[in-house]
Amino acid sequence: MSKKHASGRRRPPRPDARSQMGDRPAERKKPEAGGLFSAESIRETVESIVIAFILAFLFRTFEAEAFVIPTGSMAPTLLGRHKDLECPQCGYFFQTSASQEVDSVTNKRTDNETIGGTCPMCRYTINASAGSGERTSSSYSGDRILVEKFPYQFRDPERWEVSVFKFPGGARTNYIKRICGLPNETIRIAHGNIYVKAKGETEFTIARKPPKKLLAMIQPVHDNDYALPSLIEMGWPQRWINEEASALGSTAAWETSDYRQFRTTGRSPGEAWLRYQHVPPSLADWRYLAEGLMPPTPPGRQLISDFTAYNTKIETLRPDRQLPMSGRGVHWVGDLVLECRLDVKSERGELVFELIKGGRRFQCRCDVATGEALLLIDGDPGFGSPKARTALTGPGQYSLRFANVDDELRLWIDGRLVEFDAAAVYPPLGNHLPTEADLLPVGIASKGVELEVSSLRLFRDLYYIADQRAAPGEPMSDFPRFPHPNHNRMSFGAFSPGNVEEVFHDPRNWDFFADYQTLEFTLDEGEFLALGDNSGESRDSRLWDAEGIGPCVKRELLIGKALFIYWPRSETRIPGTNIPFPFFPNVKRMQLIR
Repeated sequence: MSKKHASGRRRPPRPDARSQMGDRPAERKKPEAGGLFSAESIRETVESIVIAFILAFLFRTFEAEAFVIPTGSMAPTLLGRHKDLECPQCGYFFQTSASQEVDSVTNKRTDNETIGGTCPMCRYTINASAGSGERTSSSYSGDRILVEKFPYQFRDPERWEVSVFKFPGGARTNYIKRICGLPNETIRIAHGNIYVKAKGETEFTIARKPPKKLLAMIQPVHDNDYALPSLIEMGWPQRWINEEASALGSTAAWETSDYRQFRTTGRSPGEAWLRYQHVPPSLADWRYLAEGLMPPTPPGRQLISDFTAYNTKIETLRPDRQLPMSGRGVHWVGDLVLECRLDVKSERGELVFELIKGGRRFQCRCDVATGEALLLIDGDPGFGSPKARTALTGPGQYSLRFANVDDELRLWIDGRLVEFDAAAVYPPLGNHLPTEADLLPVGIASKGVELEVSSLRLFRDLYYIADQRAAPGEPMSDFPRFPHPNHNRMSFGAFSPGNVEEVFHDPRNWDFFADYQTLEFTLDEGEFLALGDNSGESRDSRLWDAEGIGPCVKRELLIGKALFIYWPRSETRIPGTNIPFPFFPNVKRMQLIR
């Protein structure tokens, strides 16, 4: 593939793979004065190093132990051996697995190097095989973490806690996973979610992630700061569009000059909608786009999937292998999180934020004059319409995050979780299959508000795959192995990139999703269910039964709670070169493990 860039624009700052809102309004960071050796950067680095050593000393006192993550089963929450990649098209910075570069038994380097991967934003595939003209940097070992042994001497792990334990099939091997099932529970994995039935109960209920856990676990779908104007001007559809843009004679209520920021005067009658459409180019599309040409097949909207950039590695021993199923994304994901920055110009009016799942519309309506936020679910009068007063009052700049995950609506304003006057949870709505409305799954509307929207980011929830049959090296899927009666080419293990696009583009094929399978595990006293965040590449409780081990982790195998990433590899380069400067840690990733 030619290395022509689709855009020569200035690239935004490198992002964290997860939410960037933090505890204050989201703004792009300005370059630090003095660069690498500025007083501020040196101070931050020294402080971080001192904190790391103090924590290491204190944790050692309280029976802590250091570990290095070897594989990507918890990625991107915790990274195993990986390679950093920067997309030459859009400039997005991401990681892909390189675990196969080191033999898991001998710990010696192999000849199978990671030489590329697929960008999660623009889906351009980097392939540094011989003669391609692409280049990649060296790979790096996994995250270094501190594991606190002290808590489990007095209590059991909590649900969603990241724990280290001895592998039930071989006590000399340590595993790190997230605890999803607790003693005396039956756990069901269905539609990507975890459902729980306690002993003596008859009904399953969804297991909801606490807010901080949720923000650590969500996966990026699209960041509009990395939109490629050159592709759009060439004819490729932009991600955020006016709802009525295709109507004959319609006037666009939202305008943009750079395809990244959008403005509306608020003078349109009714609600003026800006909506997201998922139109990532395929590998076949990029063969044309990289040469400045539009593909012969017109691009179309598709459903959001569990695409995982970390699993899209290209290896030297198999440089032409198709993208593996674990990275390609073959499961529809409807649990979404919207982030954006708002610049409100009006004293009054209403803003509406909408997430769609299975045809159901989940809305947050904000009154700009009073700051009141109202939550609504289309077609569910029993929801109760929770209300709350927020800081989004009158003109000003605000960051907003709206989430529909685990059958619960959540709202953050300027990084602070909003508390509503009633629970914002809802019962099962039967919306586990996509509808045509899910092709425009996210919307922002202005009703009488002059507004500018920027830093538009979309995330998805983790998707837990209900498969316990996969052998080592075999892809995992919710789908049955036998051929589908209406889609013979879609049988398990027979997906090709074209098949996936066919299913996700065309509503006539969506009956295929009705064949999703479920898994159930019953845990006794002192037993836990442990799953990896990277479900498509995790050898966890789901698969141990097939290996004759049993699905549970017994209490006596627990080592401790994964607490802190204490020395993540630095992204800093020696000025003027691409050579890593390893003596400074990556301060952004020195953090508690959620």
